[in-house]
Amino acid sequence: MDPKTLRYAKSHEWAGTEGNLVVVGITKFAVDQLTDVVYIELPDVGDHVFAGESFGEIESVKAVSDLYAPLNGEVVEINKDILDDPTAVAEDPFGKGWMIKIKPEPGHNLDKLMSLADYEKQIASEGH
Repeated sequence: MDPKTLRYAKSHEWAGTEGNLVVVGITKFAVDQLTDVVYIELPDVGDHVFAGESFGEIESVKAVSDLYAPLNGEVVEINKDILDDPTAVAEDPFGKGWMIKIKPEPGHNLDKLMSLADYEKQIASEGH
């Protein structure tokens, strides 16, 4: 996915549309902060996720962090490859490192998320 066309959450997840689905992952910035990712926990297909609420965890040698949903919807696919090999998240966070695909609930979209420019301003304001 092209980082320029994605939308971003303050919690460092990215979201992009793929047909009528939303693909979710974490940003390169988040991966760099975590350093070596060793474990990822994702929801099951069929689970419902809610905007701003945790849908899983990512664990690195430094810390365990929650993963937050960008909108309400149903998980229709998970990236099983990253469960077996979490290094894909670090190597290609906007491609092979995607995490889940969500079928949004009616009326839910990515409008409340930040553009890349706004996300970059947030990172800069955090002192990074």
